[in-house]
Parts: sequence; C-alpha cells; structure tokens
Amino acid sequence: MTIEATRDVIPFRQAVRAWFLISLQTFGGPAGQIAVMQRTLVEEKRWIGQQRFNHALNYCMLLPGPEAQQLAIYVGWLLNGTRGGLVAGTLFVLPGMLALLLLSVVYILWQDTTVVTALFAGIAPAVLAIVAQAVIRVAKRSLTHPLFVALAVAAFVALALFGVPFPVVVAVAGLAGWLMHRLAPHVFKRSNGHGGDGGPAPLIPDDALHHARPSWRSAGRILAIGLVVWWVPVAAVALFLGTDSVFTTQGLFFSGTALVTFGGAYAVLAFVAQRAVEVYGWLTPGEMVRGLALAETTPGPLIMVVQFVAFLGAYRDPGALTPWAGALLGALLTTWVTFVPCFLFIFLGAPYVEKLRHNAAISAALTGITASVVGVIANLAVYFAQHTLFGRTFTWAWGPFDTQVPDLGTLNLVAVVITVAALVMTFVLKWPMLRILGICALLGIGTVLLPW
Repeated sequence: MTIEATRDVIPFRQAVRAWFLISLQTFGGPAGQIAVMQRTLVEEKRWIGQQRFNHALNYCMLLPGPEAQQLAIYVGWLLNGTRGGLVAGTLFVLPGMLALLLLSVVYILWQDTTVVTALFAGIAPAVLAIVAQAVIRVAKRSLTHPLFVALAVAAFVALALFGVPFPVVVAVAGLAGWLMHRLAPHVFKRSNGHGGDGGPAPLIPDDALHHARPSWRSAGRILAIGLVVWWVPVAAVALFLGTDSVFTTQGLFFSGTALVTFGGAYAVLAFVAQRAVEVYGWLTPGEMVRGLALAETTPGPLIMVVQFVAFLGAYRDPGALTPWAGALLGALLTTWVTFVPCFLFIFLGAPYVEKLRHNAAISAALTGITASVVGVIANLAVYFAQHTLFGRTFTWAWGPFDTQVPDLGTLNLVAVVITVAALVMTFVLKWPMLRILGICALLGIGTVLLPW
C-alpha cells in the first residue's frame, strides 16, 4: 500500500496538538526524546508501525544534526506532508528555545538559576525511567534474532568502552546488516506489520510506502528554497550590521557546526566550546559548563546550548545595537542556522529513503543500523544516568578501554530517591508520562524550598 502525499493520515489539528504535547516532554537528550516519540506515536496513538519508526530513525542517525528532531520532521512529513514536517520540527525545538532564552536572561540579570535548576533536577530522574522503558520496549520489538542482539551489544561496547566514533559504529552496523542479508537472509523474516504486540494496526503500517515521487526537479526546488531560507538571515546581518560583526561570525560559525554534528551534540560540543571560549571570547569556560547544564535539563535537543553561547557573546559585543537587542538577535540567528538544515535534509532525502523501503539489501543494512541504535540509545541512557545520579565523572583508561566512570563519592541521594519514585510510577503504577514529569518536577523544587 502507499501513503498519499496529498492526504493527511490524521487530521492536521490533531497532529499539531500531539506534537505540541510531545514537545513539552523532550527532556533527556536524544535517548529521552526518541523514547517520548516511541511511546506516544508507536505504542499509544498507533500512528506508525515500529519498523517504519525504526526505518525513519535509521536515516536520521546517518545525518548531521539532532537526530530526534529530524525524526520528528520525518514522521510529521509521513503523517501530514510538508506542513506536518514543518510543524513537528518547529514545535520540537520551540519550548527548549524559549526556556533557554528565558534562562539566559535570568543568568545575565542574576547569575543564579538555583530554583530552575532544581526544577529540572527533578525532571531528569523521570526521564531516566522513560528512557529505561523505551530501551526495553524497542529492544523487544527490534532485536528479533540473536544476531541483532549481538549487534546491539557490540554497538554499546564499542561506544561505551572503546570510544569508537559514532559514524564508524553506524557504518559497521550497516555493513553487518548487509552481510547478514547475503549469508543468513532468514534472520530478516518478520512476524507482522505492527510489532506483534496484539494492539491495533498502526495508521502507517510497516510495509507502507509514501506516495511522493522523488525527482531531480523536485529535489532541485527543495534544495534552492532550503538554501535561500537558511542563508538569507545570515546575508541580512552581514549587509546591515557588517561582515565583521559578531552576528555574521556567529551565523557562519554555527552554520558550519550544523553540518558536522554527526553522532549527536557531544561529538561537536568540545569544538564549539574551544572556539567560543578561546578564539572568539564569547563566554568563559565556567559559563560554557553552566550553559551545557541548562541545555541538558531543558526540553529539546542538547545542541540548543549554542543559543546560550550566542546570547552571551552578542550581549557582550552588540555593535550598533543595545546589549539586549544584540543578545536576542544572536540567539535567534544561531538557532535558525542550527535547525533549518534539519528540515532541508529530511525534505530532500525522505522521498528517496521511502523508495528504498523494499530494496532488500539496503533494507537489511538499515535493519543492522536499527539493532545498533538500541545499543546507541542504551549508551546515551547510561551517560545520562551518570550525570543525573552523580555530581562528577572521570575518564578511566586501560589499554584499549576508554570510558567515563562516575565518582561514587558524589552520588546524589535525592536524585536516587526521585529516580526510584519515577521507576515505580512508570513500571508499577503505569501512570501517564505528563503526570510523572509533573510530580518529579515538584519533588525537585521541594529539594530547594523545603528545609533540610
């Protein structure tokens, strides 16, 4: 069957409401964000089948930029066409952008975000429970053969213990999937089109293809529009504020980083920190750490930290503008050039990826990547858990092993208690996600407001 490109799979208003609710829950980095979409779109609403969800995620994992936001754009495009992708991708980053913008103002005015940090410190343990649930459920549905389990474990070990670069892990997993298709094709047999969990069939079954026909004319039009939308704001600030202004520098610099963020934000943040602190002098090393902490605990992609960097840099060097106007312009321009390319990558490539759904060899390679993604999400979950439950980590290296280990003396008992409560609410009481997040947020605030 096919999905008509001109027809909404679900009512557009209903989709907008769903994406808005998802956008309020996108804490915890890529692991938490993928977990939220997995739970909402695949399990609760049954809008898309598990294997279709995985197929879209596989493509997004191959792209530079925040893969979770790109996944939202892809699924939004499947459900409601171009406008669906635009709404899904925009709403995905909007709450985080507004939250971090507000926190940047608070930081400039008071240099203190204790209560806000406590709020998000309560949310972080809730996200841990959500991520744990997602890893288990995705693994059950995706790792349908021992070879896939081995591939997931290998991906986790390669990332967590050997520090293998993320693109290498994905490339090897794709090659392994292709080899399995050639040598053991029986491992790719599927039970049914919607995950085999006994629930109703999803609106977009696993075997469905999108009706959009890829063509060079269509790709050229999308590329031309995308490049214009991407670069016009940068050209405008260069024209009106000067090519040597901080705004032009930020627009060009962060446009470049948007093209090299393979493997998530952490892969490029060290480079961003070095250039922003040592070369451009936009902020201090301590401020970079505080900005990263705020970005980790607000909704949306972690790469949103570049907005905080640009805000402080433009505030301190606004040129002809007032400091606040300069800060706002720098933050918005940086956010624009960071996330607009994500829309371009999806709208340009998704029609071609859809046509590859029934190519057995390529589908097998992507299935191999699916298995490795389980290991990738598990690795991200471990990383997130370390930084949620412990105050400090250190690098442990021995021979070929190189991994981050928590300092046991910095265990945060309050975070442990809230995490246990979140796990009980998630796995035992099976409460809705928003209720769990709300309760944990109140518990986090209580750690600051209540006397101890």
